[in-house]
Amino acid sequence: MMARQAGQTAQPHGGSATALPPRQPRTAVAGPRRGQVLTTKVGLQMPARMAYEEWERAGRQLADVLDSSSWWLGDWLVYGKDHYTDRYQRGIRAAGLSYQTLRNYAWVSRRFDLSRRRAALSFQHHAELASMTVEEQDRWLDRAEQGQWTTKQLRGAVRAERRGAQQPCAPAEPIGRLEVRGSRLQRWHRAAEQLGVEFEQWVTATLDSAAASALEDLGPREERAELPGPAGIKVLPAPAAGASAEGRAGRALPVAVGA
Repeated sequence: MMARQAGQTAQPHGGSATALPPRQPRTAVAGPRRGQVLTTKVGLQMPARMAYEEWERAGRQLADVLDSSSWWLGDWLVYGKDHYTDRYQRGIRAAGLSYQTLRNYAWVSRRFDLSRRRAALSFQHHAELASMTVEEQDRWLDRAEQGQWTTKQLRGAVRAERRGAQQPCAPAEPIGRLEVRGSRLQRWHRAAEQLGVEFEQWVTATLDSAAASALEDLGPREERAELPGPAGIKVLPAPAAGASAEGRAGRALPVAVGA
């Protein structure tokens, strides 16, 4: 059994609110009772002796709270943006929370109405599917729930299906190559992970958006002209078969980007 010393209520993911024992005075608490884990702001108070089953149950409860908190914070920010458009950022600062993290939570929360969220699946399961259409989301949620997939298994199944769908439609022209510094590539990967989308999908969407913005005011003649790539990125043709890679160490890392 877990209890919060703060005397608040806990609501496990997909469950109803449960009243927890009130906080005991510090001087009166000699330690947790057998089988009871007390949560504090700076850690857990574990009993001296605890059966394995009780320890395992406490871990599941902690995992439920952690997973549910992503939904809670996402819904909290969505409500603030909808109702306090001129003040919600002040509330974020007052709470001492990371705005970027909250934006990611809110994005997933907006993509899934409360009625469509699966209590048997984690927030990260939903984040993996957030960029899809509602029909695709529901299809994959059904499969993940029925198969009891982990987040990694769901991600792998989605990637496998996409690879299978893309093979018959492979472009005839050679795939171009971008050479970027390793640090920049890692930053791009982190950005894609924060949004819960595939890296290739994030790259193509970002470049398509930048191209549309750059070409917005160009006339037909300018559109036909070759445009320079973004600063720091060298666009190269695909290397010939058997070409030597000597001398490439320490330079930019090649990244094949496909639509």
